[in-house]
Amino acid sequence: MSRIAALFRRFRIFKEHVGTDHLGNKYFFTPQQKTWTGRSIRARRTVEAVNQEEFEYLEGSIPMEWDAWIRGRRKTPPTVEELLQNERYREQIKLLAQEAEQRDQALQNQEYEEGLVARPAQTLIKGHASATHYSPTQVGKEPVSTANTFQPGSWAPPGGDTPKK
Repeated sequence: MSRIAALFRRFRIFKEHVGTDHLGNKYFFTPQQKTWTGRSIRARRTVEAVNQEEFEYLEGSIPMEWDAWIRGRRKTPPTVEELLQNERYREQIKLLAQEAEQRDQALQNQEYEEGLVARPAQTLIKGHASATHYSPTQVGKEPVSTANTFQPGSWAPPGGDTPKK
């Protein structure tokens, strides 16, 4: 049996299945090998994604514990217990952040009601963003703006009653 494994190693077929995550991605370790020409090939850590299409990759498709193992930031692959513990911890942090946000919002509302803090001004922006001031554009036959005060759409060429949109 060891001769068959050695033969597979020579042709780079041998890789060890290390684990599978909750999304179905499979992780493999290929040990350092020598090819049939005697050249040394370094050890590799690879993943076979459930979703093979590159354009369908979404952030978070590989759990961060497995990502750290693949990139060599950790020596041992993550265990199921470690993955579950980290997931519970992340959920706990989300709940604590949500509670802190609610407390902050309640304190902010109380300060607004007591008059300690002024509410932020709500401005209604009209017109084009590159205009120097925001107001409805008035289209005329004579140019009314030049250089630094140019307003897009403020001039229409003679002969047309309305600009085409």
